[in-house]
Amino acid sequence: MFHRQRAFTIIELMIAVAIIGALAAIALPAYSNYVERARNAQAVTEIAGIATSLKHYWEDNRQYPASLNVLFNPLPLDPWKNPYQYLAIDIDPAPNTGAVRKDKSLHPLNSDFDLYSNGKDGQSQKQLTAAKARDDIVRANNGSFIGLASDH
Repeated sequence: MFHRQRAFTIIELMIAVAIIGALAAIALPAYSNYVERARNAQAVTEIAGIATSLKHYWEDNRQYPASLNVLFNPLPLDPWKNPYQYLAIDIDPAPNTGAVRKDKSLHPLNSDFDLYSNGKDGQSQKQLTAAKARDDIVRANNGSFIGLASDH
């Protein structure tokens, strides 16, 4: 008696590989988008926490520290492994207004301090509408907005 052995044909294997490839093409961008949204949310949470620490410092000293090194050692890193950026604006003897972040109308984002992450690309510019600043996570309106610069 002759027994025929069951096996997959090359066509069946090619169809299975094509289906797996199509599913991967759909799933990978969705997963990448999910990871980026999670990193953005983490940066928003961490900026809110750092801002709270800065406000406590102001309550104790009636001024903001010159750098984050006064409060943190080592400096906190954003989800992309870059240090958070901080600038005390209202400092003695003169306000530090030359380097402040600005919105699309060129108005300063904050009057107390700037605090932000350079975002995924690790680069930034002063004005939020600039290409390198669109992915930054920023604190604006003296803390009433914390989020993606492109959403401000």
